[in-house]
Amino acid sequence: MKLKDKVSIVTGSASGFGKGIAELFAKEGSKVIIADINETLGKDIANQINNSGGKARFIKTDVSQRESMKNLIDNTNDIFGCLDILVSNAGWSYSNKPSTEVTEQDLDKLFNINIKSLFFGTIFAVDLMRRNSRGGVLINIASTAAVRPRPNLTWYNATKGAAVTITKSLAVELAGEGIRVCAINPVIGETGMLETFMGMPDTPENREKFMQTIPIGRFSKPSDIANAALFLAQDESNFLTGVCLEVDGGRCV
Repeated sequence: MKLKDKVSIVTGSASGFGKGIAELFAKEGSKVIIADINETLGKDIANQINNSGGKARFIKTDVSQRESMKNLIDNTNDIFGCLDILVSNAGWSYSNKPSTEVTEQDLDKLFNINIKSLFFGTIFAVDLMRRNSRGGVLINIASTAAVRPRPNLTWYNATKGAAVTITKSLAVELAGEGIRVCAINPVIGETGMLETFMGMPDTPENREKFMQTIPIGRFSKPSDIANAALFLAQDESNFLTGVCLEVDGGRCV
């Protein structure tokens, strides 16, 4: 088991990429906190992991709120006694549309969920990692939007570009303390946000338009992102920090 006895938090893990990451981490021996705003789905995922022989707990979390994130980290410490890995996966986007039509309300929501969550997660997770003197790993789920942005998602692209810069800067800042910071840049994936990113109905014809931009010829899957997260989280990757790994089927080449 590659994460035996590790304690991990995966935000936004009631569905999509986060669910895939949480399930794989548990399979590899990690004790996993399912952190999500959706209580029903989050509890279901935790129960499924526990029923399969893993160890998981659900903590309802709004990643855009300081006290909710503090509560997440504090409760993780109370439940499992430490924190080794924080995967900041929770994210949001408005539907694909002209950038001049995005509302200020949507902009605020976008930055609160996609960027302020990283701020809160870093503050509280790093504090706990320092107190426990175990080092740790922060993995931010960014996007190929940070590297090769699509039109009509400009402000979303901006948050993912910021996530990549935050990752690289923190990696240098925290390296001397044994805390690694990496990111994953998924290409458009088979998740509940697929139609949001396409900005059109999810039909075979519309999917094909987007698949044609991915050399391998398919969307990313939760298992693709989970495998990349496992690679970055495991001890064998302890010389990797500041890495922003494209998991994109060749989209950014």
